[in-house]
Amino acid sequence: MNRTTSWPLDLKSLREAVDWAIVTRRSVRAFLPTPVPVHDIESILETASHCASGMNMQPWRVHVVTGAAKDRLCARLAAVEGDPGLAAELTEPYDYYPRKWVTPYLERRRKVGWDLYGLLGIGKGDKSRMHLQHGRNYRFFDAPVGLFFTIERHLAQGSFLDYGMFLQSVMVAARARNLHTCPQAAFLKFHREIASCLQIPDAQMLVCGMSLGHADETAIENTLVTQREPVAAFTTFHPNPKETLA
Repeated sequence: MNRTTSWPLDLKSLREAVDWAIVTRRSVRAFLPTPVPVHDIESILETASHCASGMNMQPWRVHVVTGAAKDRLCARLAAVEGDPGLAAELTEPYDYYPRKWVTPYLERRRKVGWDLYGLLGIGKGDKSRMHLQHGRNYRFFDAPVGLFFTIERHLAQGSFLDYGMFLQSVMVAARARNLHTCPQAAFLKFHREIASCLQIPDAQMLVCGMSLGHADETAIENTLVTQREPVAAFTTFHPNPKETLA
């Protein structure tokens, strides 16, 4: 696609299509086994690669796992997770979440967790079922495609900002092809096992994993839609347009 080409739709349709792809992106936690053609995966990644990147550094590296390779990796992670001794030695390559949760992030975290468990009929004291549900992360929620994203360890915080834009672009491009995703920080504690299994060089650090495929729309967990704050709650205009109009 020519990056300087004019829009292919009338402005209203273009706006609606882009907004639809962004707004309907959500974390899907149950997928159908329907295969995703390699050319669709390549097309998604190629489209996403045009996101903004400081000094055009393009710090992303992507590892795609499907079929037998995905099955072997999932089995390995399950074996580690199921061994208390090995599981106790797991560490994460960086802090994705804050070490201390405070308002309003603590409440938002709790709400999405209990909303999901509520849909699945998992009570607050049912740690066994919570563990089983969380373990579905390591099978990519049965999606046919798993993605791992890595970055060179020596790069600075700005490259993580670039990476966030790339990941969002991957997920939006997937929606444009009627596919769904689930970005997953849950894989971080397995970064050594993943690197070993996929022969990822030590110079590369795992950023996150992601499931990709067709959503199972019959799965109750996929009815979860998280609440988002209104623009007025996180935006300050300078000057205040209401004061200007007054």
